[in-house]
Amino acid sequence: MRIHLVSGACGFVGRNMVKRLLKTTKDHVFMVDDLSIGRHPSEWLEEFISEPIADAEVIGNERRLIFWKGDFRNLLFYMRENPRYIQEKYNIDFERFADVFHFAAIVGGRMKIEGDPMMVALDLSIDAEFFYWITQHKPARVLYPSSSAAYPVSLQTTTDAIALSEGDIDFNKNLGTPDMTYGWSKLTGEFLAQIAARHYGVPVVCIRPFSGYGEDQELSYPVPAIAARAAKKEDPFEVWGSGKQGRDFVHIDDVLDFIFLLLDNVKDGSAYNIGSGRLTSFLELIDLFADIAGYQPKVKPLLDKPVGVHSRYANMKLVNERFGWKPKISLREGMTRVYEKQLNNLKKK
Repeated sequence: MRIHLVSGACGFVGRNMVKRLLKTTKDHVFMVDDLSIGRHPSEWLEEFISEPIADAEVIGNERRLIFWKGDFRNLLFYMRENPRYIQEKYNIDFERFADVFHFAAIVGGRMKIEGDPMMVALDLSIDAEFFYWITQHKPARVLYPSSSAAYPVSLQTTTDAIALSEGDIDFNKNLGTPDMTYGWSKLTGEFLAQIAARHYGVPVVCIRPFSGYGEDQELSYPVPAIAARAAKKEDPFEVWGSGKQGRDFVHIDDVLDFIFLLLDNVKDGSAYNIGSGRLTSFLELIDLFADIAGYQPKVKPLLDKPVGVHSRYANMKLVNERFGWKPKISLREGMTRVYEKQLNNLKKK
């Protein structure tokens, strides 16, 4: 049996990964999530049926999904105490996991990153336990999602809009200061990934996604929140900060495409950008959504709200040259999808 492990399986990226695995493979998937942020599979899987198996759920007619609800660190502890814990507890016959996708993390929008930085720092403990476990378990392949927040904030100022390159993080040189505890945790995770690959022979690849978005993303993130306000034809249209701060938006479908390309080609723990290579300000994003919605609102800046760094976008040159990859979904197409989803949600209320 081929079985994959997805931690944080019910969050935005995790559930999209689970649905992609169900669609493109015949493999089994062991899902882990404590549902502190994520949604129970019954909310996002089609034709949901389940039955209990020990302290977990077997999901679907084909019984390809197993969902374990709880803190991923607890499961890692059980597997550290007994390397065959999952096989014995749930009567599953496999030697080791095929692909392991580690999305479990304390995540959220800017309010979470700046409002509760010590809670976000718990990502350090999650990742330390995870990397220790993979060096013992030796899965076939491992995906570690880092973040563009790992880049030095000194390169993301109001005076210069610099396309961030993979080489701007070099563990053999002095490192800059990343973005809050979230950036520090992801930077540390990248370092652990390289250790796991070089010292323990575990095939690992890291990604540095920029501002990923999609139709089913939570409203705590800016893209669906702005889309929802456009669907309501909000006027004046509120924006956090001046709105001149910019990000590099990339659709979740493109993110998943590139993840599998990297898994096939990278094993040494190195990290690669996932972005469009284009800087879009929040004022431009509001204009785009307003145009899609068919109106022209007045923009109202909220200068007392947290805004993060001023500019953050990817230099995609290395990715383009090495892998020939570019995102397929344009900014307008992707944002139109998000808008239509929020409009449909509004009509259902």
